[in-house]
Amino acid sequence: MLRGFLVLIGFFLAGETARLGLGLPISGGVLGMLGLVTVLVMRGQVSDGLASASKAIISVLVLLIMPGVVGIFFQADAFDGYWLAILSALLIGTVLSVLSTLLLMRWLTGPRKYQETQ
Repeated sequence: MLRGFLVLIGFFLAGETARLGLGLPISGGVLGMLGLVTVLVMRGQVSDGLASASKAIISVLVLLIMPGVVGIFFQADAFDGYWLAILSALLIGTVLSVLSTLLLMRWLTGPRKYQETQ
C-alpha cells in the first residue's frame, strides 16, 4: 500500500512539475492523473499496492472535498444575486458529467451482446 501511495504522490509531483515548467493552466493533479492513466493503459494492469492505496483514498474522498464546501458557507454573501446561475451550473454540470461518464464507459467497454435468460 505504501508503494501505491508513493506512486500516486510521484505522479502528482510530476504533474505539478510539468504544469510549472510548461506554464499550463491545468492543475498539476489532473496532469499527474492523466500521466498515471496513460501508464496504466500501456501496462494493461494495476498493481495491488496502487489498487489498495486508491481504495483507501476513495473511501475518505468526502473528507477531501469538505473544506471547500465549508469555505463556500463563509463566503455566501459574495454570491448574492448569483444563486440561479450557480444552481444552473451545478445542475447542468452534473448532468453533463453523468452523461459523459456513461458514454465513455460504453465506448471503453465496447458493444455487449446480451442473452435472454429464461
